[in-house]
Amino acid sequence: MSPAFDFNGKVALVTGVGRAGQIGNAVALAFGQAGAKIIACDLNAVGVAERVREFAALGVDARPCAGDLTHPDIAALAVEMALRHFSRLDIVVNVAGGLTTYGRIESLTVQDIDREVAINLKTTVLVSQAAISALTDTRGCIVNVASIAYFHPQSPMAVYSAAKAAVAGFTQSLALELADRHVRVNAIAPGMARTSDNVAAAGEGAAYVEMEDLTRGVMELAATGPGAPTGEIRPIAPRGA
Repeated sequence: MSPAFDFNGKVALVTGVGRAGQIGNAVALAFGQAGAKIIACDLNAVGVAERVREFAALGVDARPCAGDLTHPDIAALAVEMALRHFSRLDIVVNVAGGLTTYGRIESLTVQDIDREVAINLKTTVLVSQAAISALTDTRGCIVNVASIAYFHPQSPMAVYSAAKAAVAGFTQSLALELADRHVRVNAIAPGMARTSDNVAAAGEGAAYVEMEDLTRGVMELAATGPGAPTGEIRPIAPRGA
């Protein structure tokens, strides 16, 4: 990660960290290597514990928080862990989510729809809600993960596109709501990232957003300083697109 980013003294809570080669893992590691202490969250207790051990081997101070972030008590636990272990919370990155309903709309069940909305939107809302007080104390920030589908809807993924559009709308509305608390809220909207899952599904020849570009976008939105944005939905396209 570029030495231009310095998050020493900061604490970042990142969701969706349980699996190697995925976005949450890359984001958490990037913040850790830039000096932040990490609360790494995921539904997969074994996976997030493994990621934290890998981080520790690289000199990153991280603590695992395992549980289902569609439940408010788990979202609250993640924030409480940041305060208990590190006495502050500066950055929340809501990565947890994903595309699980690829298919024509008439083929989707109610359970499919509920799951897509829950993992993409509900987790983002609940973690943000739980973190507001702690972020107010540090004048911190939230960075959400929307999707390029917000700008360029694709087929057949209507419910995923709608859920990610809702994340974008939530981001912009919450940015207005929290402006008087000096808490910034932004989102990235990446195209298909070069994750292990996506490469396995689409092959090496697809047009991917490189993980370095994605993590840089998140860190730019989290960085403080004059003119630091709020309410921005930043598209991240594959290189050369």
